Amino acid sequence: SLTTPRYFIFSVLGMATSLLTIITVPIMLIVDFVRRGAFTSMVVVELVWLFILWVLWVATAAEAIATSNFYFPAGCIYANSANAYCTELQAVEAFAFLNFIMFFVYTKVLLVFSIIASSRGKNVWTSSVKESTSFAPNSGPAQYQGHPTQYSGTPATGYNRTPVAQPQQFHSYNGVSA
Repeated sequence: SLTTPRYFIFSVLGMATSLLTIITVPIMLIVDFVRRGAFTSMVVVELVWLFILWVLWVATAAEAIATSNFYFPAGCIYANSANAYCTELQAVEAFAFLNFIMFFVYTKVLLVFSIIASSRGKNVWTSSVKESTSFAPNSGPAQYQGHPTQYSGTPATGYNRTPVAQPQQFHSYNGVSA
């Protein structure tokens, strides 16, 4: 059954997924390094593409496991040439899962940090990961420079609002005026 010339779904899927990964990920990195503002460098494009890649890698791993369970239900216990194929199949499973985990973790971390930065009012979805300020701390509360103002006029109409400077308040602590 293993000697008949045919292909397995996991091997074709693995080849396609690895070619997509080997071709597109370096292109995305090089374009982001060389050119600013490219659409391939946007966080949203990177999230979508990496999501597709980790789904393809987990599908490759699942197909390899299904093939392994079908042809080697007891595991790699044979002492013949089929054992070499069984161990190679296990290597494909392992590397497919490692790639899946790597892309899954990176995609989820990027998504969480992008959502946090977006909720803080930063526009990270169309910026590149390199230029994104999602890891930058907030500048904190705005420091008020100058005197407080009060608006005069009737609140019902809202017209004639001119700023009026308030006198500074001096506080006294233990009888000492500041």
